[in-house]
Order: sequence, then structure tokens, then C-alpha cells
Amino acid sequence: MPLITLDLRKTMEQNAADCFERAKKAKKKLLKVREIIARTEQQIAAEQSRITTADATAQAKSDAAAKQVKRKFQWYEKFRWFFSSEGFLVIGGRDATSNEVIIKKHTESDDLVFHTDMAGSPFFVVKASSQPGKKIGQPTLQETANATCSFSRAWKNGMVTTRTFWVNPEQVSKQANPGEFMGKGAFMIRGKTNYLPAQMDLAVGTTADGAIVCAPSAAVSLQCKLTIPILQGNQKTSEVAKKLKKFLHADDLDAVLRALPAGGIKIDPKIEKELSAMGKHG
Repeated sequence: MPLITLDLRKTMEQNAADCFERAKKAKKKLLKVREIIARTEQQIAAEQSRITTADATAQAKSDAAAKQVKRKFQWYEKFRWFFSSEGFLVIGGRDATSNEVIIKKHTESDDLVFHTDMAGSPFFVVKASSQPGKKIGQPTLQETANATCSFSRAWKNGMVTTRTFWVNPEQVSKQANPGEFMGKGAFMIRGKTNYLPAQMDLAVGTTADGAIVCAPSAAVSLQCKLTIPILQGNQKTSEVAKKLKKFLHADDLDAVLRALPAGGIKIDPKIEKELSAMGKHG
């Protein structure tokens, strides 16, 4: 029990009054101490929350950085590219310069070269060495023909197809006929051409390591968990790219834009509605 000090020079009533005053002061001090404790606890909680948020942000940045470090840029990503449903690497030109580079530097004797009869078409090459000992089959031929057709000027012109063929590398030459000139990205095709019935067929997806790929749907569906078909349309490519970035949970909008064909595009309205609903409930 607390000690009570009495002043013998004072009466009992005076001592009682002194005790009462001391008790009042002690109570006020106790209330102040409790207020200080409460404020301190609030400050501690706020600081802990700030630290937790900062840690979470730092972890997110660290995870993103780790993802970027883990994601190694492959040489073929300078071009249009995909792996066919048979596992063959297929590369294609983005412009005259990359057409030139692909044919001159990245085409070997066992590869197959694809092109269309239309001016302004890309060259696509099936890399036989990407599947040693395996014969290039009909699925790869068809997917590459569709890619060559889809990334040609025919897409932008609203055409449903254009004459597409493949040849062997030795049939592709920079040597022009007398009186003709081969500009950058253009090559002379000599000998038999093997035509295939190509069609507009593109889909977009994100690979397991975060790469954005745009190619015929059969190829993309084997490389990516989520495949979004794209169609010819009159929407701005930049606006559609923003939607695709969101649906695919992609990190880089520029990477999405680079993967898409030149000319207007759109996402099938039914599929876009389903993806939007998934996003709201996911």
C-alpha cells in the first residue's frame, strides 16, 4: 500500500485536504502519462505501417528487377519471331534493313525462306538448326506462311490473303536481272516457288519468361498460357496495345507495340468482354 505522510503541525482536516490535493495532481499526471502512451503507440503503429509499406514497395521493385535480370534478351528478338507448334524457330523482317540482315546473316542452307508476291512484304525464315535432325513439317510451313501474309502490307490494306510462297535459300539472290536494281531489303527469287494458301492469323501472348510474342494462334497457344487473337480493324494500335498490356500483365508497353502488325487492329469484342470480366474478378 502507498505510504501517507502526515504533517503533525497540521490538523487532521488539513492533512486530509493535502492528501486530496496530492491525489488530484497524481490523477492529472496519470491522465497525461496515458495520453503520452496513447500518442506514442499511435506513432509506433504509423511508423510500423510506413516501414511495412516501404518494405513491400522495395520488395516489389526487387522482384521486378530480378524479373528483368532473369529475362535474357535473345538475339532473334530484334526481328519478328516465334516458335512453331513443331518447335522450330521462325524469324521475320520488320523493315527493309532487317529483311537484309535476316537473309544475309541468319539464313543457312537447310532453312526455308518465305515471302509474298506483294511489294513491301517481310521475309520469314524457318531455322532448321533450331530442331536438329527434325524435318520441317506442314504445321510449321502453314504457320510461317500465315505469319508472312499477316505481317505483309495485305494486313493494313484489309485483304484476307495474299499469294505466299517458300523457297530454298540458294534461290534467293541479291543479283538483279540486267537493267534492274535490287534495293535494300529486296532480293531476286529464282527457280520454283512453293505456294501455300495463307490467311490472316495472329494472336498475342506472354511467354513464361515475360517475352511478348505475336504470331499465328497455333504457335502462340503452345508458348503462352493466355492467347489473345487479334483481328484487322480500324482502332489505333497504341490503344489496343494498352488493353493487351493490361490483359497480359505485361511490363513493357513498347514491347507489346513492337510485336503488333502495322495497320489498324482490334480484339474480338466477345473475347475483350470476357477478358475484362476476368480482370474485374481476378
